[in-house]
Amino acid sequence: MLEERTDLSEIVPIVSIVITVLNEQGNIPQVCSELIEALQKLPPTEVIFVDDGSTDDTIEVLCYYRHNGLPHLRILSHDRRCGKSTALRTGIMAAKGEWIATLDGDAQDDPRDLPDLVTLARTHVGTPPLVVGIRQKRCDRLSKRIATYLANSIRQYLLQDHCPDTGGPIKVFRRDDFLRIPQFEGVHRYFPALFATYGVPLLCRPVSHRSRRYGVSKYTNFHRALVGVRDLLGVLWLRKRTRYPRSVREC
Repeated sequence: MLEERTDLSEIVPIVSIVITVLNEQGNIPQVCSELIEALQKLPPTEVIFVDDGSTDDTIEVLCYYRHNGLPHLRILSHDRRCGKSTALRTGIMAAKGEWIATLDGDAQDDPRDLPDLVTLARTHVGTPPLVVGIRQKRCDRLSKRIATYLANSIRQYLLQDHCPDTGGPIKVFRRDDFLRIPQFEGVHRYFPALFATYGVPLLCRPVSHRSRRYGVSKYTNFHRALVGVRDLLGVLWLRKRTRYPRSVREC
């Protein structure tokens, strides 16, 4: 049963949707149109777009939708490109919701998948989980699919994170849990392993995936491989060096 919706200006949102964008002016109209649909099935929710130093009309298009269908849209803008993980952190730090939902602004993800993932997260019995959307049918170039498969296989073997698609942009988690994990550029690819280090369970749910219609990917396979090796070694070190108490009591 859906919760009664009221004016978001009068309440604190339960969910904050954080979307990072870089030169995505052509894809934003589809993303925003689908967000409008998704919001009808979500509890009180705010939408935050973080622009990571775009040089096109991305911000202008977002401003249009703030006046046409998404009146409570928040737009945060970096003065220069800092990377996806930094953009996510900017949005999450500014978020007011207990729960964070993330997706990319390239329209390859469908915002209408979010209500099911948010419901799964909020109704889970026990420790609040990290919910990851698993792209069942990748609509990318063959070379990118092969590179992703190899990277996922190596990562799973070394980290044992039990997640077949950590790079999937659609994720739902508690804001407080995100703030506990170390922050570095590329951290979004290692959420399952890092959240698990702090006792957060993982839930996976299939989501849709689509081909990119406008613009270009911001990373090459070669760049991903070089950065991935370095980050993987760093995450292995962090997990071995992290200690936390399962409970704390005041005596």
